[in-house]
Amino acid sequence: EAAAEHGPRILEAGVGTGLALGYYPKASFVCGVDLSEDMLKRARAKVRRRNLSHVKGLQVMDVCHLGYADASFDAVVAQFLITLVPDPEAAMSEFLRVVRPGGGIVLANHFGQSDGPVARVEEIVAPLCTKIGWSSDFKATRIEAWARRNGVEVVGLKPTFPGGFFKILRMRKPG
Repeated sequence: EAAAEHGPRILEAGVGTGLALGYYPKASFVCGVDLSEDMLKRARAKVRRRNLSHVKGLQVMDVCHLGYADASFDAVVAQFLITLVPDPEAAMSEFLRVVRPGGGIVLANHFGQSDGPVARVEEIVAPLCTKIGWSSDFKATRIEAWARRNGVEVVGLKPTFPGGFFKILRMRKPG
């Protein structure tokens, strides 16, 4: 929903097996990229099986080096990805490049708390989280700092399921 507010042309970065592809509006034009051909095979099968005609392409691609022209999309969505890429700022800069002026970048991820009791608990469970691909060390403030440096508006950081563990970080490219 957050991506579709910006328009129909949506890039899902790190699409994986296509878990979210069925949730985009049928009138949208969705492209997905992932580093893993095996994951994309599963996503393609899902697109065929569920007749997701709004999914227009699924390609192997590095989110830090997107093969799309500038301003190709109304929004970029990255779910559970930004803490896993080797250079999150490079990925964010690519998202910004391929989004049209006024378009959006939407991240869904676990971001560690900056302070307070939850931050202390996250520090304790950090070794376990690392084993499953999450990083409590990665704070939303890192992406917010990138946004400030690049003139990107942070629209909001909203806690979501389960119990606020994951968050939706919404940004808008100046337009």
